[in-house]
Amino acid sequence: MPLSETNSVPSSRLDSELKTSHFLPELKPEEIKQLQADVAAKAYLPVYFSDGLKIGKKGPELAVIPPGQYEMGSSGNEFGHRKEEYPQHYTQIRKVFAIGRYTVTAEDFELFCKDTEFFIRPDLIWSKGKHPVINIRLADANLYLEWLSEQTGETYRLPTEAEWEYAARAGTTTAFHFGDEVTCKEVHFHSLFPYNEAKEKKRWFLPKCSPMATALEVGSKPANFWGLHEVHGNVWEFTSTCWKDSHLYNNRDGSSQSDFISPLYVTKGGSWFDEAVHARSASRKKRLFDEMDTNLGFRVVREINL
Repeated sequence: MPLSETNSVPSSRLDSELKTSHFLPELKPEEIKQLQADVAAKAYLPVYFSDGLKIGKKGPELAVIPPGQYEMGSSGNEFGHRKEEYPQHYTQIRKVFAIGRYTVTAEDFELFCKDTEFFIRPDLIWSKGKHPVINIRLADANLYLEWLSEQTGETYRLPTEAEWEYAARAGTTTAFHFGDEVTCKEVHFHSLFPYNEAKEKKRWFLPKCSPMATALEVGSKPANFWGLHEVHGNVWEFTSTCWKDSHLYNNRDGSSQSDFISPLYVTKGGSWFDEAVHARSASRKKRLFDEMDTNLGFRVVREINL
């Protein structure tokens, strides 16, 4: 693959790694799933697992994600493409990691709140049960991740933008993991602004599902090849990557640029409030570090030493 430069890894070392790494779009779905299973076995972990907490409960359910290569961003031919998704570029995810199969739920976050006496503001809307936790700031998400790390003895953090998109795509190159066309059966978006009808420039159409002004319970929509649910739609998800207006000069190893600091962060995935076009794998939206919203949550990453 013509992956020329990286700001984090010497080119000679990266070239050596690329020779032995899988370019996922060249693999069949069953091969992508088998790669996941093989890497999990090498790490002595099930494909899907949860870490135990010191308080006697379980942490979020995780999926093992194998290393590999993919093409990040979107081309101008993809319907919905925006300039901030440019340039499309090859990226190497060099290390295995685990990521939440679902966004962190209200009941996940409640364990943290009870154990740490985290203050729940009564003036905000809060979700319950298996709905995604909402109305929390990036700093609150990081406090939860620090608590998870202390509870489990493992390292938990937010995904970088490149890791998030790699995990969401799971080897696909289409606008969505499910293909270049989706309906509300696969993705929870604002039903008055669907993808297929917009692409076909239909001025009038009958919505195929009723508008729902709230997020669904996690696991309500089909999973991708690696077992991740609602990577498209439901709620936007924080990443640890500071916002830039394009992918120019991105690190090519999946990491974020450590020397670039901004009060704006990248969120991914789209939401129930937004048009379906914003739920594409390449879509990205900037959010302030202290922003909170009823359509904004996060998904955890757990590092695996292998």
